[in-house]
Amino acid sequence: MLAVLLAAAPRANGDDAATLLRVFLKDGSALVSYGEPARVEGRVIFSMPTASGPNPPLHLVDISAGRVDWERTERYAASARATRYLQTRAEADYAALSNGIAAALNDVTLTADPARRLAIVENARKVLAEWPQSHYNYRQTEVRQMLGMLDEAIADLRAATGGSRFNLSLSTVTDPPIAIEPLLPPLTPQEAIQNVLLASRLVDTAAERSSLLGTALTAIDRDKGVLPSTWLVDTRADTEAALREEARLDQSYRVMTDALLPLANRRANAADVLGLERLLAQVYRQDEQLGRKRPDAVAALVGAIQERLDAARRLQLARDRWALREPVLRKYYLAISRPIDLLAGMNPALENIKALAGSSPGALATIERVAAQILTLSAAVAPPDEFSAAHALLVSAVQMAATAARIRREATLAGDIGRAWDASSAAAGALMLGTRATSDIRSLVRPPQMATLNNLK
Repeated sequence: MLAVLLAAAPRANGDDAATLLRVFLKDGSALVSYGEPARVEGRVIFSMPTASGPNPPLHLVDISAGRVDWERTERYAASARATRYLQTRAEADYAALSNGIAAALNDVTLTADPARRLAIVENARKVLAEWPQSHYNYRQTEVRQMLGMLDEAIADLRAATGGSRFNLSLSTVTDPPIAIEPLLPPLTPQEAIQNVLLASRLVDTAAERSSLLGTALTAIDRDKGVLPSTWLVDTRADTEAALREEARLDQSYRVMTDALLPLANRRANAADVLGLERLLAQVYRQDEQLGRKRPDAVAALVGAIQERLDAARRLQLARDRWALREPVLRKYYLAISRPIDLLAGMNPALENIKALAGSSPGALATIERVAAQILTLSAAVAPPDEFSAAHALLVSAVQMAATAARIRREATLAGDIGRAWDASSAAAGALMLGTRATSDIRSLVRPPQMATLNNLK
């Protein structure tokens, strides 16, 4: 009898198409999702079919999760999954269950031990009782009938082993409480286009919106032979107008950015803090006039201007500090000007040592004498904190110049070209450090300037 029940039901036809789900919105409308939508950090991302029929072209859609009626969306997904399961895998799974139960009953007939026979039937009964809830209640009637027969068999086997014929642990299958959302019919070409246009009104970025509008126009031209003529004409005109409006807004916001960003750069270089604040207010005013249609573009422009405003504030603070410190800075600069000039006077002789172009005894003696003079003058000058690094560079340059002269004299006396190259390296270092020290000292005595805007932090 059990074998007859297992083989009684008709087989369902398979369907290889992906499940078309619906993303229901809080206003009652819905978008079609080709497969399961993904929820990522407050966003809902899914593939939308842009045509009817099997294997449709897809467009990735990204909308705010706050727009979605999740209770209805999840009910619909459960109904769609159940329907697809019944159309595809249900019969194969039921056949596997049937084979398993049949094999268990066959084992019972081959087992002599009453306790072992009881354990086999009880295990088969457990598998059978749990099967409907995890398989969308497929073949529930047949499963109930089989459970009743197994319960009778278990009771008889218990009696045969000396136990009670009744066992309250044997439960019956109950229907799980599920909320069913009726499935909608397949998309028509017109509905597919309407879905794309609805999505274009829900996405947040202009690029996505324009892409969806362009996709809708392509679909209208592709399916024009099956679309209602009046609807086709009106929808194409509206979609083309929407695309033109998107292009106009793109251009308007681009013009605003191209005009205001260079102005922000100039005001930042001038440390014009109030001017940059007025520029931020101007951005918001112009955005308001344009209808606040490009929040991403406005956010990028505001961020760039804010970056320059922060840099301008830092620059103004540095200038205020410099103004307070100017008397001390200029006093140091006047004191160190003589050593700087003396160091610059040694450059021709150092260049000759660097190039191995020949150095007379007088030239070498002059370098050593002037270097000693500069070191004496520099030691008498106490650099302010701002100049300490540059002052140390200046001293290092002078010491290296003296070293270059000494090594060049040794190389000349020994006729050693290797030592001459060592002198060349020392002279090159002295020239480089001297140039750097002089440049740093002269820049520090001037009011601070804006660093290149590409390196703003």
